[in-house]
Amino acid sequence: MAVFEGSFTQTEPLHFALVIGRFNDLVTTKLLEGCQDCLKRHGIDTNPHGSQVDYVWVPGSFEVPLVARQLAMSGSYDAIICLGAVIRGQTPHFDYVSSEVAKGISAAAFQTGVPVIFGVLTADTMQQALERAGIKSNHGWDYAMNALEMASLMRQLRPSLKQQYPPNSGTLAGSLKSASLNNISAESEEKV
Repeated sequence: MAVFEGSFTQTEPLHFALVIGRFNDLVTTKLLEGCQDCLKRHGIDTNPHGSQVDYVWVPGSFEVPLVARQLAMSGSYDAIICLGAVIRGQTPHFDYVSSEVAKGISAAAFQTGVPVIFGVLTADTMQQALERAGIKSNHGWDYAMNALEMASLMRQLRPSLKQQYPPNSGTLAGSLKSASLNNISAESEEKV
């Protein structure tokens, strides 16, 4: 048996995409700053014109999952970091948006095999959101740490998955898809 664990070193080959919701940008820009600080301190070139990080701005948190999924499907990134802020108001809109954003980000990771980090703050007040985006601590740093660890972990897992399930598209998602199709095919043959 083996033990796999992500690390925060050897980051040179890693590529990230950050998807940032523009709505509540007072909060999301602070999260972005914390995220960039963490990535930079771990050897990632965060320059938008560099080769390791791409930035995509979307109107709000609700649009984040769609773009994150498209980026993950491209096969160009080791991890996608989603940043946004949903703040409770007087209507149930908060509940709908925060729920769908969480489901969408989770689905994007599950469907593609690429780590998609949930960095969308959900808060009752602007004060709570600001406290989590830099006044008390900056969760942007934590989201970047999660991305670094998961990207590193998935790079370690890929060779063992490829040995177990030959890829049909050269990506982890392709390996997982191939594995699922092979399992379905084998189950169908057993029934016949």
